[in-house]
Amino acid sequence: MNKKIAIGADHAGFEDKEKIKRQLDELGIEYEDVGTNSTESVDYPIYARKVAEKVSGGECEKGILVCGSGNGMQIAANKIRGVRAALAWNEETAQLARRHNDANVLSVPARMISPEEVGKVVKSFLETEFEGGRHARRVDEISDLENS
Repeated sequence: MNKKIAIGADHAGFEDKEKIKRQLDELGIEYEDVGTNSTESVDYPIYARKVAEKVSGGECEKGILVCGSGNGMQIAANKIRGVRAALAWNEETAQLARRHNDANVLSVPARMISPEEVGKVVKSFLETEFEGGRHARRVDEISDLENS
């Protein structure tokens, strides 16, 4: 699988998306920005789908989405087969999403946390590994739901 990260945002998340891109550059992580490219109002499902399809299709290892509350992006991304998008608002929720749920897409609430905290959430998500074990069985059960 490609180690590249897909990243997308709506108008509310645009500025944080740009900060996350700088953070990824500093970490030496390759990414693909699918938009949006301004603070002009847009429909978030368009960008959630673009990121989710890049992850689901194997073009990117993980995805990062940013919108006002993080909820809309997460809901939309989870409609794409193979995507396990998680809303995280602090380091612990990002780590648990990776450790226990093998989340492959992070959804960040730009209007709910500070830009500094966004950076910490992203770093935690990217650095945390899936624990497997009993959690693997549960992730498989999620996949079974998706396929039924």
